[in-house]
Amino acid sequence: MNEQLLKKVKRIEIATRKVMDDFVSGGYKSHFKGQGVQFSEHRTYTPGDDVRHIDWKVSARNREPLIKKYEEERELNVFIVADLSASQDFGSKKQTKKELVAELGAMIAFAASTSGDKVGVLFVTNKVKKTIELKKGKNHVLRIIRDLLSFKTEGGGTALKQALEEARRVLKHSGIVFILSDFHSDGYESALRQLSKKHDVVAVKINDPMEGKIPPTGKVTLFDPESNREIEIEPGKFSFQRLLNEKQQLFDQKTKQIFTLAGVETLPVSTHEDYADSLVQFLKKRKKKR
Repeated sequence: MNEQLLKKVKRIEIATRKVMDDFVSGGYKSHFKGQGVQFSEHRTYTPGDDVRHIDWKVSARNREPLIKKYEEERELNVFIVADLSASQDFGSKKQTKKELVAELGAMIAFAASTSGDKVGVLFVTNKVKKTIELKKGKNHVLRIIRDLLSFKTEGGGTALKQALEEARRVLKHSGIVFILSDFHSDGYESALRQLSKKHDVVAVKINDPMEGKIPPTGKVTLFDPESNREIEIEPGKFSFQRLLNEKQQLFDQKTKQIFTLAGVETLPVSTHEDYADSLVQFLKKRKKKR
């Protein structure tokens, strides 16, 4: 890693330590349903046991009823879907949406690693670009963080549907999926519902308060990095400003409905806010609900 990247990693590591009580040291595990159970061994059936747990095939071979014994899994699978499409290059204050995605993803990876959990990442732009498999270990997490911080955004839209389908294919066992995206994509609703049936999914909605807002002025030529198209507008017109507001409201309503129908919780994070604090407050609210 170069010196600039090392400084960012150190800063993110410090931010992660600040939320130790709420996120690290296993505390966050109780906030999610991702923790499952795995088969441990067979034991002899005793009156009062749940007959649904009898292993009939093994019982037939051994000529006595045997129960499947399970134990709670001691680790979680934490998977991050990082949207690094061109729309994430926008930023009106101290950082861009892309930087927010990278740093928040790095913090989640640090936290999962510190807690002894496996962590993996999927990078998506106009297609699924790269998948880093679920693993544990410091070197693995440092690779994830390096790739998150140095990844270059790409235009041409956001293949969120394909990314969620790939995440579902990669995750063999139940886990926690953090989707870090502005959700400017179409047709991902079904894939999101399917993913949330097995996994605990958190839609981390990345936003910038100034995105979609244009000061009233004369004619302006805008460039859309997602579609690589230019368009000439007149933001001084009242009708145009009203159209902007209506478009933003419709987008917010649509995404809220999509998340609700999929049974997915939303964590809105702004480029103007402290992402560590936003995550902590989200976990506290979740804990109270449960």
